[in-house]
Amino acid sequence: GAGERDTYLWRVRTVEMNEQAEVRRQYRAQFTDFLNPDGGHGSYMDGIRKMIVEKKRRVKVDLADLRNYDASHDTSLARTLLDRPTELLPALQDALADIVRMEEPKYLEPLDEVYASLSGSFGFQRVSPRELMSTMLSKLVNLEGIVTRASLVRPKVQRSVHYCNEIKQFHTREYRDVTSLTGLPTGSVYPTRDEAGNLLVTEYGLCKYRDSQTISIQEMPENSPPGLLPRSIDVILEDDLVDSCKPGDRVSIVGIYKAAPSKGSGSMSGVFRTLLVASSVSSLGKETQQLRLTARDTRNIKRISQREDCFDLLAQSLAPSIFGHDFIKKAMVLLLLGGIEKNLKNGTHLRGDINLLMVGDPGVAKSQMLRSVMNIAPLSISTTGRGSSGVGLTAAVTSDKDTGERRLEAGAMVLADRGVVCIDEFDKMGENDRVAIHEVMEQQTVTISKAGIHTSLNARCSVVAAANPIMGTYDHNSTITKNISLPASLLSRFDLLFIVLDQMTARHDRDLSEHVLRMHRYRRPGDDGTSAGLFNERRQEDDDEMADEEEDAAVPVFTRYNRLLHGPRTSSFQDLLHTEFLKLFIAYAKRRNPTLTQEASEQIVNNYVEMRQDATNKTIPITVRALETMIRLATAHAKLKLHTEVTQEDVEIAFDLMQYALYAKSKDKYDESDRQRKRQRTGGRSALDIDRETLGSLPDK
Repeated sequence: GAGERDTYLWRVRTVEMNEQAEVRRQYRAQFTDFLNPDGGHGSYMDGIRKMIVEKKRRVKVDLADLRNYDASHDTSLARTLLDRPTELLPALQDALADIVRMEEPKYLEPLDEVYASLSGSFGFQRVSPRELMSTMLSKLVNLEGIVTRASLVRPKVQRSVHYCNEIKQFHTREYRDVTSLTGLPTGSVYPTRDEAGNLLVTEYGLCKYRDSQTISIQEMPENSPPGLLPRSIDVILEDDLVDSCKPGDRVSIVGIYKAAPSKGSGSMSGVFRTLLVASSVSSLGKETQQLRLTARDTRNIKRISQREDCFDLLAQSLAPSIFGHDFIKKAMVLLLLGGIEKNLKNGTHLRGDINLLMVGDPGVAKSQMLRSVMNIAPLSISTTGRGSSGVGLTAAVTSDKDTGERRLEAGAMVLADRGVVCIDEFDKMGENDRVAIHEVMEQQTVTISKAGIHTSLNARCSVVAAANPIMGTYDHNSTITKNISLPASLLSRFDLLFIVLDQMTARHDRDLSEHVLRMHRYRRPGDDGTSAGLFNERRQEDDDEMADEEEDAAVPVFTRYNRLLHGPRTSSFQDLLHTEFLKLFIAYAKRRNPTLTQEASEQIVNNYVEMRQDATNKTIPITVRALETMIRLATAHAKLKLHTEVTQEDVEIAFDLMQYALYAKSKDKYDESDRQRKRQRTGGRSALDIDRETLGSLPDK
């Protein structure tokens, strides 16, 4: 009958549980041997003692060490741990708890656990949210992505204690859910009566809780396939892992991929929601990820920085496919390097990021310039004027669909903290949305006061924007302010404003069309079976000492010369730096902190006064912000040269760049007489002599 069947099932279950306990005991013994091989010595024992001193509950275990142990003891702990974590992780944590109790008997309460956070190589089980499939269920995976939202930290009950007044006894009950490693999930309802029907009172002070938080991880925007929405997955963080990351962080999470019953009544459909139960969270900083320098890379970087034409070389290599625009490219290089941010003791924040705006005719490669900056910058986010609202750029308050509470979602500028924000079609932006950018561009914070949330988020980013004039094309007859429909308060926040004109001179057009046609004729070697590869000539490096070292260890410095791509090899052919090397150079130089010298400070003051006195037709109003701009540009140039001090030469180059940005419209004012005045001031040629091609044809003198 039914009673016999129940008894049989109970017996089978008991036998299974006994077998599981036996297996767990075996693994526990193996893990204890692995963690403590020679009686209290070894790296893991040191780690456990350090953990006890710091009063923590988590020990790092490296999979590489586990694989070495497997090789010498003929076991397969590492592989089994990746495939069946629900069986082996509890055994590992038991082994850790045993060792901790042995070292320090009073450190752990009876029900406390010690957690293991795993690191190392995960092979095929290192995935992004898009690659999580049903074959990965209940396996250990290493997930990489960007945190998009985080819920509040809530306590979750582990064990409840109830007191019965009638029989003067305590009852305890344990609770498990999807996240627990052992046993079946229990219900979450507190018992109100015991077996005899007596009333129970819950003793909240004796109950045991643990912290719990849910975050959403979305795949990295640069890795998601074009045209598809980025995927995201919920991750559950518990105990000491809560609040270990905030929205906008790039993280790598190790955890068990699990299926949970879907909420609501439609749970009979057989479709489950999936989540990840995290066992370790580590941050993937964009800066730290980029800088893995070999000694040879460092030597190359220093060699390039000592070249006379270092600034020109970097500017040309930033966007070699764009013809001309030399000054804008130079400004972009300085923007990527940035000045030095200062936080004074009295709470004043001086920004170090450089902002840049390009206004000009259609078809002069403004958007291509933004693209090239996005390729080189370690962290960049791109938006367009029409496609983004003010709160989408800064931060929005939304309500959580699960709990119904209000929470904060970070916008583009907060996500691009310490990076670059590229805004195209800046002029098409709504008036209200543009106001949201004002605070970010000078104070570099986003302040929110909505729905009972008052907070300030960091948004320390450079802004690069491109816009068209009011009439679509630039009207040479009207003034600059009438051409640009942006308020002066916003324009003064841009350090450099470039007017990019479509020049109509025969020589310029001929050079430009030759350049564009070369781009179109170029084919990759081996493409379509053609012999494009025959034109590849290996560029001879001028340093012989480096030729004997192996090629693969370091990033190549120069791109290979290609006749179709770079034109006939004449004296005008310039070296171009390899994109990867350019990224390395900028990341390396960005970490420098040059200081201002007395001579440079005096030079900056003189230049500033001169700019204020010269009341001709300028592109942006000259305010104190222009003074700070000059300091930032000079500092960025000193970083480029890897100097420890900002010299007069750096100030000169910064001033030249600002002059070009200010007088670009009235180019005839920036003619020979202006150069003559500068030559007298600097005693010789200007550091950045304006060449004629850039400015169009000036009258011969």
